[in-house]
Amino acid sequence: MLCSLHHYFHFGLRRHTHTQMGRHGGGEKACPLYETKEARHKVAYKLFASTIFVGICLIWVYRLKHIPSAGEGGRWAWIGMFAAEFWFGLYWIITQSVRWNVIYRRTFKENLANRYGDDLPGVDIFVCTADPTVEPPILVMNTVLSVMSYNYPSHKFAIYLSDDGGSVLTFHALLEASFFSKHWIPFCKKFMVEPRSPEAYFAQTKCPGDQNQAREWLAVKKLYEDMKSRIEATVNRGGITEETKSQHKGFSEWKNPKVSKQDHQSIVQILIDRRDRNAVDEDGCQLPALIYVAREKRPQHPHNFKAGAMNTLIRVSAEISNGPIILNVDCDMYSNNSDTIREALCFFMDEETGHEVSYVQFPQNYDNLTRNDVYSNSYPVINKIELAGVDGYGGALYCGTGCFHRRESLCGKKYSKDHKEDWNRKDEIISEKTVNELEDAVKVLANCDYEKDTLWGKEMGLMYGCPVEDIITGLAIKCRGWKPVYYNPDVKAFLGVGPTTLEQALVQYKRWSEGMFQIFVSRYCPFWYAHGQMSFGAQMGYCVYLLWAPNSLATLYYMIVAPLCLARHIPLYPQVSSRWFLPFAYVFIAKNSYSMIEALSCGSTLKAWWNFQLMWMIRRSTSYLFAFFDTIIKQLGFSQTTFAITNKVVNDDLSTRYEQEVMEFGSTSPMFTILSTLAILNLLCLIGGISRILFHTQVKVAEQLLPQIILCGILIMVNIPVYEALIVRNDKGRIPSSVMYKSIFLASLVYLMPIY
Repeated sequence: MLCSLHHYFHFGLRRHTHTQMGRHGGGEKACPLYETKEARHKVAYKLFASTIFVGICLIWVYRLKHIPSAGEGGRWAWIGMFAAEFWFGLYWIITQSVRWNVIYRRTFKENLANRYGDDLPGVDIFVCTADPTVEPPILVMNTVLSVMSYNYPSHKFAIYLSDDGGSVLTFHALLEASFFSKHWIPFCKKFMVEPRSPEAYFAQTKCPGDQNQAREWLAVKKLYEDMKSRIEATVNRGGITEETKSQHKGFSEWKNPKVSKQDHQSIVQILIDRRDRNAVDEDGCQLPALIYVAREKRPQHPHNFKAGAMNTLIRVSAEISNGPIILNVDCDMYSNNSDTIREALCFFMDEETGHEVSYVQFPQNYDNLTRNDVYSNSYPVINKIELAGVDGYGGALYCGTGCFHRRESLCGKKYSKDHKEDWNRKDEIISEKTVNELEDAVKVLANCDYEKDTLWGKEMGLMYGCPVEDIITGLAIKCRGWKPVYYNPDVKAFLGVGPTTLEQALVQYKRWSEGMFQIFVSRYCPFWYAHGQMSFGAQMGYCVYLLWAPNSLATLYYMIVAPLCLARHIPLYPQVSSRWFLPFAYVFIAKNSYSMIEALSCGSTLKAWWNFQLMWMIRRSTSYLFAFFDTIIKQLGFSQTTFAITNKVVNDDLSTRYEQEVMEFGSTSPMFTILSTLAILNLLCLIGGISRILFHTQVKVAEQLLPQIILCGILIMVNIPVYEALIVRNDKGRIPSSVMYKSIFLASLVYLMPIY
């Protein structure tokens, strides 16, 4: 415990008295650095939501009043429908928490510049990568170069690349990027380049008309293409040439051929030392510090995935630069706005509320989306409404990337009203040591046994034991008294690479939903862990996402039992002519109409909204289902937490289909077997149900079953891409024949199941 307390106060958690850094003192009230506004039409929406709530209650009443008597056909199917609709209604009530108190924020970075000039705090930027085979080094380097080029004093920030794969290929790429940065950074600042990822910039811009600028543009583009060619050639070769090894002493870390992804020593290499007067760009301006870190990994030691890598960076950076602000970004999430640091500081440095702020979370956005967002990766409603709604209760979520942290809050310090930050503190951190001495001194902090018997991963740094370490860490920080902030600027701060195949998208959502459901069934469930520390609205806001996985059960029940009852002429809904039909119709139409309007108002297209309905159904019947059962199995102690990295490598054939918005199946994943089985089952049930109606030619029967016919028809319409992949398509992205035959067999078995 004493050892843990020593770590607690050593790694950037020193208490400092507040000093006024502003240029304009006196009693005159300073201009605000940001403002907060409430969303409009809140009262109108609450009235509208209340009508839906009444409709849901009437549906519950109908289900309870009309339960078939014992021995009557469909009794248990009816009770199951009530359970599913009760869950849907309850979950809808939970989702209202993120829509009733939506707030929006705006920063005034010009006021920050007028008040503080360049007297700004140090910032340590963490970029995390894990495997060069699925996260191409050139992709990672574009992220590194984009954050190296921030419009911020170079001596005030440092970039740390965490390479959890311990790959010489990634180290070589970072060395190449450090050379190229001497040309790229001055070019960006001279011509106000946006975005500052070279790949994105040159893809979006053409050679300028001005002759002098065109000359420099072409020269820098040639340098970038040469660097890219060298990096990709090295990756394709799978190793480093002897000539390349002579360029830097750091390559000696890989002289042992047994060094592997899961078994390697701690590696720390300072590629750019900002204390070095020769570390300048081609214009003679100082470069930001650049450090490569690969923590030690051994097969017998748990490494705690990304959370463990982040905690290593926190310790290492505390000894090298110790910036009071930490930004962490994923390796594929490049900076799209060079002023993002200054915008985040508007919250941290505000005189009235800045001392309360723990982190500033920016939304995740992607630059490789198709026009209609075929896999629903853009989250427009989540980014613009839901996360802003949780922020309205003071409970902004930490989403794992694009987040600026106060080092103190991230390292476990509790909020104190008396605390005031000295942003411009100058900690003398072993500055007299040489680069080699400093590297050797901090390697021990990256050893795999360093955290033994400490509070790291429990009360310090990112939390361990959960695939979504970000959500649980943000919750813990909030419960220590700090106030997080969610900020969605007009200019997107970060742009990343979204999944380009259906399997990638489903695996990603499986990991997210599994991790969040693990939080809900653990002691960290917001309803009791955050009791008294967070408003009830914020607790419900968290649970909108923590309860993704259980949605699978009710959804699957609806997608299986309702069609089967249609095939057997067992009515589950009131007749269309009955008054009881009105609440069903109203809730369905009102919810979907509002969902469509909400999506369109957030910038989606009508087709993108329809694609979301498809992905909503697919996720609930596959990703969430696997996540639910994996969580239960883990809680019973039969499995351990795993972490799947989303593949960022895309071939030309796949890329063409993605750009054409053709869904990519193309594998024998069990998820696709479930999708195909459900699609075939609904088609069989609709055909069987309508055939029997036509055979009996009874109008009353048709009226009783009309709601189920409509429901089944909608499910079939949503599943059109699945039918195309099963029957029509001949490309490599179609559903394999083995999956189709298996699905037909399973659907036939289910179709023959008795209904009680």
